[in-house]
Amino acid sequence: MTDVTERWRSERLVAAMYETGVKHDGVATVGAWAMWGADMRRMFTDVERLSDTPAGTSILDIPCGGGFAFRGLRPGQDVHYVAADISPFMLGQARAAAAQRGVQDTIEFVEADVTALQFDDNSFDLCITYNGLHCLPDPRAALGELARVLRPGGTLRGTSCVRGRGPRQDVLIAMSRRAGVFGNTPRAGEIEAWLKDFGLDVVTLEHSGAVEFFEARFNTNKTLN
Repeated sequence: MTDVTERWRSERLVAAMYETGVKHDGVATVGAWAMWGADMRRMFTDVERLSDTPAGTSILDIPCGGGFAFRGLRPGQDVHYVAADISPFMLGQARAAAAQRGVQDTIEFVEADVTALQFDDNSFDLCITYNGLHCLPDPRAALGELARVLRPGGTLRGTSCVRGRGPRQDVLIAMSRRAGVFGNTPRAGEIEAWLKDFGLDVVTLEHSGAVEFFEARFNTNKTLN
């Protein structure tokens, strides 16, 4: 099987098709329900919380894709927002989306691999990762990196498809893995265990169909395992 990381980095067609499925609300809502049995309105609501982020907050959004989460930002919002992705093509799409929404001056765009981030320890108050973990060859390593760059007291929020929530969904995930679109998709329960491994307190962990929604926070005695 083609290395999934290199595929996402280099192949525009795969990235563009995936982006169409998550960027447009109608397509995402119908597609998520049909494929994963998931109500994605929960994710839209979560993204909207970005508009209430306190001034001066440092945010990492990875993989940012084509700028799905930018809908939660307000033009001129006083935050340091880093939008990162492994795909130069998707970063180009994200820049266009930011300009369309009038938030381009708020965002710094960075090419980055979430499993090997170039950022210093304790760099961000908030890390968000939507629709990406299930595409990675090592989602646990990605969460470890997000934990590393998160400041004590900071928050990590995100979503991922998971295995083990239904036979039909598991078949679709297996097909996506064989096609090189999904990577080593987590099993149900693994994300919660990994978050705890990396010293985070799990605030919420919910599932809708085969999609898990999670939020976790570091206490001030942050340690990594």
